[in-house]
Amino acid sequence: MIFCVEDDSSIRELMIYALRSAGLEAAGFSEAGSFWAALRETKPDLVMLDIMLPGEDGISVLKRMRADPAAAQIPVIMATAKGTEYDKVMGLDLGADDYLSKPFGMMEMVSRVKAVLRRSRPEPEKEALRAGGLVLNENEHTVKWNHEEVNLTRKEYELLLKFMRHPGRVFTREELLFSIWGAEFAGETRTIDVHIGTLRTKLQDAGAYIKTVRGVGYRMEGPR
Repeated sequence: MIFCVEDDSSIRELMIYALRSAGLEAAGFSEAGSFWAALRETKPDLVMLDIMLPGEDGISVLKRMRADPAAAQIPVIMATAKGTEYDKVMGLDLGADDYLSKPFGMMEMVSRVKAVLRRSRPEPEKEALRAGGLVLNENEHTVKWNHEEVNLTRKEYELLLKFMRHPGRVFTREELLFSIWGAEFAGETRTIDVHIGTLRTKLQDAGAYIKTVRGVGYRMEGPR
């Protein structure tokens, strides 16, 4: 649910229409009083908040939200008049997540709303990846072999993660180099062989799970 706090009824209705057309629930409020009353009943996913409101203005509303434990974590996008840089800075300093300068397009507004919602929603917990006694936990960014932690470099970890996400799949050296080192990396595919070698050593007996496919690259097989 998106709450739109905007005193101009034509703009408010257009905002609600655009958000609903994008598959989002939305409700509108013309001033702070009705917004606070609704907030006591429903916690929205995001608030679109105009600064220039009759009575209590948007800056005051934002201050109260950030001071209220029940509303402090609700993302807020401020709508400011064009050229009012002070209002933008004030809003961001008080904890606004983004701002839009009026007049703004409805497509831009919907895009900003979706971007803030993506940033504010926690990522779901990922199940640990396992191959026998080898366990890679993406949530904790840890690797354990027989319950003992294995200290890997960032590239070694990314290599192992790729293998464990796709057991049995053969990766060429070029694929691994491109996906982990990036298109701008100027090194040779020999870099992959070196990192695979150190990764196998650190994984101890589990290092044997990483198989060399002669003339092609590498794949990971679990214990038989």
